[in-house]
Amino acid sequence: MWKTALAFASLAELATAQQSSNTAVTVKWLEGTPKITTGTTFGLPWVRGQHLANATSFTASSGELQSWVTAYWPDGTIKWTGHAIAGSDAPADEYTITASGPGNGTAGRLRRQASNSSAIQITESSDEIVVNTGKITASFPKSGSTLLSSIKTSSGKTVGQNGRLILRSQSGVAEEGDASGIDFFSFESKIYNTTVSEDSTARALVTVQGIHHAEAGSHKDWLPFTLRFYLYANSYAIRTIHTIVYDGDSKSDFISGLGIRFDVPLADEELFDRHVRIAGTDGGILHEAVQGITGLRRDPGQEARLAQYDGTKTPDKSTWDTRVTSRLQWVPTFNDYRLTQLSADGFNIAKRTKAGQSWLKIPGGTRAGGLAYLGGATVGGLAVGQRDFWKKYPTSLDISNAATDEGSITLWLYSPSAEPMDLRPYHDGLGEDTYAKQLDALEITYEDYEDGYNTPYGIARTNEVYIYAFDSTPAADTLSTLTEYTNEPPVLVAEPGYIQETKALGSYWNVPGSASNSTTDATTIESHLDFLVQFYRDQIEQRRWYGFWDHGDIMHGYDTDRHQWKYDIGGYAWDNSELSPDLFFWNQFLRTGRADVYRLAEAQVRHGGEVDSYHLGNFTGLGTRHGVQHWGDSAKQARISTPVYRKTFYYTSGGDERTGDLLHEAFQAEQAWVLVDARRKVRDPSVVYTPDPTALYLNFGTDWAGLAAAQLIEWERRGPRWEEARDKLAETAKTFPKLKFGFVTGEALYNSEDGSWAPPPTDPNNNGSITVSHLSSVFGVLETLDQLFEHYADIPKDFVNAWLDYCYYYGAPKAEQAARYGKDFGKLNLRQGHSRLTAYVANRRHNATLAARAWDEFLNDNSADELSPDDPWATVRYNGSEVLTPVNEADWITTNAAALYGLAGIELLALT
Repeated sequence: MWKTALAFASLAELATAQQSSNTAVTVKWLEGTPKITTGTTFGLPWVRGQHLANATSFTASSGELQSWVTAYWPDGTIKWTGHAIAGSDAPADEYTITASGPGNGTAGRLRRQASNSSAIQITESSDEIVVNTGKITASFPKSGSTLLSSIKTSSGKTVGQNGRLILRSQSGVAEEGDASGIDFFSFESKIYNTTVSEDSTARALVTVQGIHHAEAGSHKDWLPFTLRFYLYANSYAIRTIHTIVYDGDSKSDFISGLGIRFDVPLADEELFDRHVRIAGTDGGILHEAVQGITGLRRDPGQEARLAQYDGTKTPDKSTWDTRVTSRLQWVPTFNDYRLTQLSADGFNIAKRTKAGQSWLKIPGGTRAGGLAYLGGATVGGLAVGQRDFWKKYPTSLDISNAATDEGSITLWLYSPSAEPMDLRPYHDGLGEDTYAKQLDALEITYEDYEDGYNTPYGIARTNEVYIYAFDSTPAADTLSTLTEYTNEPPVLVAEPGYIQETKALGSYWNVPGSASNSTTDATTIESHLDFLVQFYRDQIEQRRWYGFWDHGDIMHGYDTDRHQWKYDIGGYAWDNSELSPDLFFWNQFLRTGRADVYRLAEAQVRHGGEVDSYHLGNFTGLGTRHGVQHWGDSAKQARISTPVYRKTFYYTSGGDERTGDLLHEAFQAEQAWVLVDARRKVRDPSVVYTPDPTALYLNFGTDWAGLAAAQLIEWERRGPRWEEARDKLAETAKTFPKLKFGFVTGEALYNSEDGSWAPPPTDPNNNGSITVSHLSSVFGVLETLDQLFEHYADIPKDFVNAWLDYCYYYGAPKAEQAARYGKDFGKLNLRQGHSRLTAYVANRRHNATLAARAWDEFLNDNSADELSPDDPWATVRYNGSEVLTPVNEADWITTNAAALYGLAGIELLALT
């Protein structure tokens, strides 16, 4: 019966949707109008009951538009849509997206604006997929080792071919230069699946999946990959999302090079008309030719010299000074170029004439733009760039065989010039071979160690690569623009006020300066939120929180004596989303629309969902608690992998497909909990517990909340398990209130087969169990439940009230707790962070007295993990011999405190 109610919440809502008029929404560029766009995808939310998914068309105020639904309200109306616009050399400052319908014979399908003149053309056979954007044609084989067999321009020139992955590894690491006994391996791509998106009006998506296969030797196939190639109408670029999952043994599988290579045909180009361009710093471009004619003792002529420098075809040789043309055979040709970025602070460039000859140093710099071009003035060429090139060091760009008929560009996502990637544990266990020892060690280093759990097996990394095709060598200004484009791809977003009005991402945040919070106190809090964002942006830069695995994370705790974050101390180092800084940054972006906040939060999505979470093995669907190594701690929980940290990015990006994988993957936590008992070390010895799918002993906040976030998104997206997700959430809402003390029970038995809850083994008769933890509500449970309440209009009131009771009593006086539950909750921490729970129940129950209590909790916590109005709210500059490099220190800040202050401040301003 309830399923019918969920299909259409009410006849009135359905009628409203059917009679809805056109809705126009404006989207603007996050960082100002870009000079060009090679195609952009973005997302938009819609009010419940406004537009039926099967009877709505979308149009844009200008340009090609492709549209699809990424989320639905339970009544069948659209909750979120994704949209793609084609490439353009003159993007509009803003775009108005209009949703229209029903009517005009559109029932049963989502109409899309398209014009045949510039629509993408796709040809698919049993062997390959060919995509024509109008500017380039790219061919993708369905098997073999070649990912992208050719890239042709609209004039018919083949400017790139034989795109393939390269992997190098070794079985050990040389100690003091001794490499004896170490085996070395080279791998190539091995494709097992290639598909293309069904709808490709303005954007085509080609997905290639495979694994790396040894070219020789006995090494097994390993390091599975997924590459997504995005091609937009009227665009000469291919955006590529490259994902690998580490499935090796950290003690014997050391990656020593990971890259993608393209060949560039050069046979019909004179050596002096072949050009190499490499992006340097601040828009700089290195101008090189394979055979240089500038700076010689004899001058070929100004026109020839300037043409070579500019990348245009040189005048006919008959017009040159004969003292040059008669001696060109003595001018060296440079076959190979290499840029290496081995730290966040420096890159080197070198070139050589051929293998066996020495490398010549070219002046380097600090932070390379991460883009290189190889091609010719008449045959054209290819540019390849990596986003965040220097931030994800060690990286390299190689140009090889430029003096032959076929050169190549290799983008090394992990540079072979660096030390091999070492993912082994950073200590040997220190003798912690029992739970008692491990718990005792936790008391000193805060590290929850356990042998076998400190494994990188199953972690992933995603990189963004851009491929640009040209009919002729592009101007340096063009390559400079594309370097900036590669590192900060333009983003289209709706206004914060519009997103807020839809309630598609909860109702616990609002826009600064709104009538309800335009007070002096609100202004102070807003300034504090701005301070925290800027502080972490500065710390990322000053502390160099960069690197292949590290970019996108921040540190957890601070050592005031060393003026250092605790990068080397147990559980105090990398934060791994502890206490939800990701959610703070995303909420701050939603309400302000600030580009700097977006970029900070976006990097966290690409890190936390990949590196801090597992994608293979027993831990799939879980993440790892904070520590010196992102994967080192033995606490594997859904509180880290929870999709609530990735949700805003997923929807506002138009449904980023890799992030969509992560959201769905979190569903597998149910299986992981059968294999990984999160309470194995701390359970009451009197409790006999054997993990079983029908009776998993879970905490509602650190465990179930992450699963609930995954279930809600699956329901919204109508993913492959959406009906199961919906049914489980409904069963949870029905059965959880039957626990005598509701959420105060804290830990109970969850049935992963149907979503129902039963009393914990410590209270089998449901007499009432009290297990209140300060951690239960600091990993997105409030935000997930609020979104669930907004989505599931018919959710049982008992479930909502059980949550509101928990929100009320967590911060209530002990006497009130005891009066309600028979005893108080004991000493509880994170009062400031939990003030948002008090604000939430105050808002829901329209209780001004509770609102005042929430503000008291927020402003007067006075504990370790809080920030106070009396704190300095300023940094102190340290330099000289006291520190390694000059830094701005705020020794009164921990990331726990910053995250909870940010979340609570935002939510109190909105709710009270």
